[in-house]
Amino acid sequence: MSEHKQFSRIALENGIFETHVTRKFKLRKPYERQDPGTIKAVIPGTVTEIVTKVGETVKQGDTLMIVEAMKMLNRIIAPMDGIVNAIYVSAGEKVTKGLVLIEIESATMIVNGSRRIPRKI
Repeated sequence: MSEHKQFSRIALENGIFETHVTRKFKLRKPYERQDPGTIKAVIPGTVTEIVTKVGETVKQGDTLMIVEAMKMLNRIIAPMDGIVNAIYVSAGEKVTKGLVLIEIESATMIVNGSRRIPRKI
């Protein structure tokens, strides 16, 4: 290995490492923290049924919609208790990977019928 190669520091969960970083790695899309209330399609498919409505209260594990992908029916379930804020697709619509399907406002953000604004951490 050549002494002239430059190493970059990368911080991972279990420490900081020095390594040679490729051009492809440097140009990659940066990590985006997933909002648990934003539900995205994880695979391309077709929305076959929407079970919930905007404004409806849902519990964690409730079925929100069904998406057919690769000849399988996939239940999209609520990741938490909350209220459905928006539905961005309709039955019969084809969806691509990463497309936002539904947004849910967490039940912990609703106090005595009024909505609180979440603090950014």
